[in-house]
Amino acid sequence: MQDTNEVVVLRLGHRPGRDERMTTHVGLTARALGADRVVVAGAASEPQATVEEVVDRFGGPFAVETADGHRAFLREWDGAVVHLTMYGLPIQEVEAEIREAHAAGPLAVVVGSEKVPFDVYERADFNVGVTNQPHSEVAGLAVFLDRLFEGRELDREWADAAHRVVPKETGKLVEPVDE
Repeated sequence: MQDTNEVVVLRLGHRPGRDERMTTHVGLTARALGADRVVVAGAASEPQATVEEVVDRFGGPFAVETADGHRAFLREWDGAVVHLTMYGLPIQEVEAEIREAHAAGPLAVVVGSEKVPFDVYERADFNVGVTNQPHSEVAGLAVFLDRLFEGRELDREWADAAHRVVPKETGKLVEPVDE
């Protein structure tokens, strides 16, 4: 089910036992920087549980789902598709057009790991390079979401949080949220 302006991150190429930490970071970054849900193409129970635990603790809304593969998801997707790839057009050249597409409807952001099948490049409305140099897919996702939301995601308030991080110049403080 798609909301009118939702942003969904589709994680491709999850390899159980090998990509647990990176897939977890894709989900956490998606949540923290404004996406509404992440869909992992493949079995990813450990990353799913970790991200859901963070949502329970620090608030949402944010959903984590798994899918058998990417093809059915992309075939059924009724909105624009952005594929993050170092081979794509520079983000600074297409970000305004992507924001327009998002204003008109939902947006799927495809984040790969190992070699991405060519059908993803063909299905994408935008093949976008955050830089045309090798880098982490988590870094690319973070920069993309910040550009998409123009920094507004940094001031986001979280509903149903059990805990909150209190900003401090030095040290760490996490406290329970009073009802």
